[in-house]
Amino acid sequence: MTFTLLTTSDGKKMGKTQAGAVWLDPDKTSPYDFYQYWRNVDDADVEKCLALLTFLPMDEVRRLGALPGNKINEAKKVLAFEVTKLVHGEEEAKKAGDAAEALFGGGGNLDMVPATEISKEQLGAGMNIIDMLVFTGLAPSKGEGRRLINQGGLLLNDEKVDSIELTITLDDFKEAALMLKKGKKTYHRVVVK
Repeated sequence: MTFTLLTTSDGKKMGKTQAGAVWLDPDKTSPYDFYQYWRNVDDADVEKCLALLTFLPMDEVRRLGALPGNKINEAKKVLAFEVTKLVHGEEEAKKAGDAAEALFGGGGNLDMVPATEISKEQLGAGMNIIDMLVFTGLAPSKGEGRRLINQGGLLLNDEKVDSIELTITLDDFKEAALMLKKGKKTYHRVVVK
């Protein structure tokens, strides 16, 4: 038995050897990150992914794939929801969609954004930003955290982090939470418990 590899419109295979892995295991790729992966596929790949990875009727797949211009984003939302629903269940797909809407659409519930809890004892008098990146898993190592900040790729509560010496204190938390943004699309909340 053989089957077609899932490839992009330019013929490159989708998978861990091309631009990172997307895992079915929620411990390796959270439902939110899984949703975002499908939400951000190339416009030219939307119809193919809808056809291969969802149970939508083909008439609906063709209609969504033919949406012009910015309307293709609606098809991407359908793709992301349907694939996430199949892998993680409808409830997780709705949570991921709500989180994406809260971050990118100005609505929805920020409680659904991936988050890490920290106690006041763990935070103490303050925690270095590099240590916070490793603690939340946004950086796999302190060296990667330094690189992220030095390259200008980190925002804390919508403000660019310019120094690897920054100390995060309780004053940085608004309503017991702060928001870290890595790159253009990776958001992570830190919540004090």
